[in-house]
Amino acid sequence: MISAKPDKKATTQTRARYQRLSPIYDRMEGIAERRYVPWRTYLWSRVRGPIVLEVGVGTGKNMLYYPPGLQITAVDLTPGMLERARKRAVDLNLSVELLLGDVQALDFPDASFDSAVATFVFCSVPEPVLGLRELARVVKPGGLVLLLEHMRSANRLLGAIMDFLNPVVVRVMGANINRRTVENVEKSGLVLERVEDLGMRGIFKQITARVADIPVHTGIHGLSSTGIPLWETT
Repeated sequence: MISAKPDKKATTQTRARYQRLSPIYDRMEGIAERRYVPWRTYLWSRVRGPIVLEVGVGTGKNMLYYPPGLQITAVDLTPGMLERARKRAVDLNLSVELLLGDVQALDFPDASFDSAVATFVFCSVPEPVLGLRELARVVKPGGLVLLLEHMRSANRLLGAIMDFLNPVVVRVMGANINRRTVENVEKSGLVLERVEDLGMRGIFKQITARVADIPVHTGIHGLSSTGIPLWETT
């Protein structure tokens, strides 16, 4: 079962990995980022505002694609990443509220945002279902949660290879390459509306989910106050 609160040790390890990578993160992903440009553009074109949350803002790679007229709050787990995001916002002359925060335990009231966005984030969240439940809590009923993610391939051989390599990749890069993110979205209580396959044998997908019209109320960071059982995470 997922816990009511984040695993402190796992969260600290994740923060430390990305803090270490933050000075070289943009250079490290420079070639791959070219592929992501149309995906990011399309994702942000579908965001409903005006009040929007971006989780896992990282160094601010999505800022180029923010539509005008939105009031955006962006959070990240890692101070080093957030420092670079702040510099990028200044360089782009963007007005965005940048906060240190953990998607597994967001410091916002219920139903605070019209939409939430995350790109390549839930591969790294220690307890992804807990984080997704937090998005379901802080986004208004009927609001969208839009994700761009890489995940485990459904191909039997490739999936097995990804499982084998995952422990090494996590230690070096911080991200899990074998997450089952579509299934995690369903387990979180979000209503899965659309999954778009972006290629690479089903590894890259855009996921559109909606917060149920009867919202999932939570107590302290993901603990159901209505007796709704918490789901198992993969």
